[in-house]
Amino acid sequence: MPDALATPLALAGDAFFWLPRHRSSVPLARSLLRSFLGSIPGGGALASSGELVLSELVTNAVVHARVPPGRRIAIRFEAVCDHLRVEVHDASSEKPVVRRSTGADGCSGRGLLLVETLSVEWGCVPRPEGIGKIIWALVGPEGGAR
Repeated sequence: MPDALATPLALAGDAFFWLPRHRSSVPLARSLLRSFLGSIPGGGALASSGELVLSELVTNAVVHARVPPGRRIAIRFEAVCDHLRVEVHDASSEKPVVRRSTGADGCSGRGLLLVETLSVEWGCVPRPEGIGKIIWALVGPEGGAR
């Protein structure tokens, strides 16, 4: 399989892509999500929140996942009624932790707090096949969980 990205596995209600574990995958993932949302009715209403949530999850996988060199990440999008489910698969089994406080001068560490705020719900599960985990988030027109 090429290092860049794979073709979508399905176009009806979901899409799956392999990406390099590199910072350049963050804008690529956003672009793939925009294309996906543009292909489904009402998808544009989920674009802003969906892109932010996906950016944070991909950034986490690229920056924080401790994995051997050469491992890739996968992203999956699924339209579920009027919601968007985004998933990021990586080869690390270490679960993410939401940092409630990063200090006044903290330049990072707020990503999962943003995911929590913008998502209806989110979570982390082991990958059913292979090693690693899936971090997922459900984004809806009603905004984040309250």
